[in-house]
Amino acid sequence: MKMLQPASWPRPKGYANGISARGRTIFTAGVIGWDGQEKIVAPDLPGQLRQILRNILAIIAEDGAGPEHVVRMTWYVVDLDDYRARIAEVGAVWREVMGRNFPAMAVVEVKGLVEPAARLEIEAVAMVPD
Repeated sequence: MKMLQPASWPRPKGYANGISARGRTIFTAGVIGWDGQEKIVAPDLPGQLRQILRNILAIIAEDGAGPEHVVRMTWYVVDLDDYRARIAEVGAVWREVMGRNFPAMAVVEVKGLVEPAARLEIEAVAMVPD
């Protein structure tokens, strides 16, 4: 995997501008912060994020991948102001679960998610080297 960072651009915080990777590609569906019994584990965004990231890691582990293989994510948040206000907590949860791997990301505010209690949904792409 190779991080793509134009020399004249400032280094982004918490994500990569681009990543080049080769290997087996793993795609997840939109993942929310519920447990194996489909119960939302926390009412707030940081708590749900922790569970979402754990869920994503469980899914990609089924094909031999770990956090270091995640190359792309799209985050769908129901309240962008809440996301911005909790960015320090989001960063702490990220480092706790994902470590220092920062994939290419997009964050999009949406009107709602299929599960009404969900504050966030994430789609992920992982690349496992050949």
